[in-house]
Amino acid sequence: MHCKELAQRLGLEEEEYLELLELFVETTGSNLAKLQGGLDASDSRQVLEAAHTIKGSSANLGLAAIAEVAKEVEEKARQNSLEGAGEAAQSIKGQCEQIAQELKGN
Repeated sequence: MHCKELAQRLGLEEEEYLELLELFVETTGSNLAKLQGGLDASDSRQVLEAAHTIKGSSANLGLAAIAEVAKEVEEKARQNSLEGAGEAAQSIKGQCEQIAQELKGN
């Protein structure tokens, strides 16, 4: 991940961008918990809402890979399908953990 480059694309200082990334990792953790709760309850509406939030916040930060995975979950949940949502949540979680590790290195 190239924080400086992403920050510049968004018109932010690198320090501001890093703070936003930290907040993203924190809030995405709670949104993933909400998504998992929706999966456990077979509640496609809850899964849709969590995926939509993750999609928006990751897209705003230029995290296209996370946004794309969340978009797929959101679209399936909109059709009452939770197929692949658990795997997608694990993928997003892994990417967030990678971001968190990179943030610790800064």
